[in-house]
Amino acid sequence: MRSAPRGLKWGIPAMVLAAPYLLIANVCVQFIEDGAPAWLHLAVLWAIWNILKMLWLGPVSAVLPIRARVRESVTARRERASSPAEADDAEERAVVDAISIR
Repeated sequence: MRSAPRGLKWGIPAMVLAAPYLLIANVCVQFIEDGAPAWLHLAVLWAIWNILKMLWLGPVSAVLPIRARVRESVTARRERASSPAEADDAEERAVVDAISIR
């Protein structure tokens, strides 16, 4: 079995990392509701941004290898389809060379 393109194997573990960021955002929101400084809103935004990034990596890392495999199979299919034509051309050239028609 082939390995995933470099870095794409980390998509699912990255999605798991979204959970700690969710916890950080939740704790910061609780602190803000309890009267903590307003700058914690930046920490909440930072955590939510990282949650979105981590959740996005999982589906992307699943789709890209599938797309690459489809391209490989299409290319292989085209090569197999063009091979008989090339063999026929080579055979015709051999016949023409044997007869010495130019």
